Amino acid sequence: MSEDDGFSRQRLRDLLSARAFGATVRVLGLLPYRQRVALSGRFFAEVVAPLAGWRKRIRANLAIALPDLPEAEVERLVRAVPDNVGRTLAEIFSGPEFVARCRDLPLTGPGAALLEQRNAEGKGVVLVSGHFGNYDVFRGGLVGRGYRMGALYRPMDNRDFNTRYIAAIERIAKPLFPRNRRGMAQMMRFLQEGGMIGLAIDQYLSSGADLTFFGRKARTALSAAEVALRYDVPLIPIFATRQPDGFSFVIEVEDPIPPATPEAMCQEFNDRLEARVRAHPGQWFWIHRRWKNL
Repeated sequence: MSEDDGFSRQRLRDLLSARAFGATVRVLGLLPYRQRVALSGRFFAEVVAPLAGWRKRIRANLAIALPDLPEAEVERLVRAVPDNVGRTLAEIFSGPEFVARCRDLPLTGPGAALLEQRNAEGKGVVLVSGHFGNYDVFRGGLVGRGYRMGALYRPMDNRDFNTRYIAAIERIAKPLFPRNRRGMAQMMRFLQEGGMIGLAIDQYLSSGADLTFFGRKARTALSAAEVALRYDVPLIPIFATRQPDGFSFVIEVEDPIPPATPEAMCQEFNDRLEARVRAHPGQWFWIHRRWKNL
């Protein structure tokens, strides 16, 4: 088989999977919001996860991060994690219905007052988060309040799915900046003009720093801290935690991370995210290959 044949087959797989996902979204869209979200969670837990190999990856990541976890809890998380992923995607693809549910959520936590003050003064902030709960809740909630909120995103390898996904998250809030040279330049201008930007730095980055997460080396992007230091703006962790009903959220704004070296600041973020994941392990995306370097 030639290299071109391999590329063509991968493109075909990408196209088919994107179309299958699109069909699933259209079918789910016929249901009322709560039924749509719940069914998507169940579908991802019972169908997508075993087909995509997510259950094996979740188990492998848990063995690295939480090796003493009881088997019953591992088994629970093998289903809870893809359920949260499925719910998150259904919410994101629900557009205006999802935004309407985010708009009036109160900002809680010790950093909420500072965030509100910076917005009132038209001053920039770097908000840092991870793939926890639903990571688009706070973006939709802030924009719904009239905040100037932009976000950096990483384009996906499957360009057909990427097109659908970008269209969906643009319906929640704009502007969005791709993680490339042009996108970074646009994001910097937006921040300089008093906008707030959001970055998720909990995925493996080959060029990142060797920091720790759950006590193991995990290469981490330093971009959030580097940007905050360069433009002298606060670096504030923010999370949206899914509540026990499976549909509602609490937005929590933490104290800003004190200025230091980018490595020290991002290590503190890793530590804060770890504490949150330990408290709600089913809400972090354990499907990521966070510890590729091990």
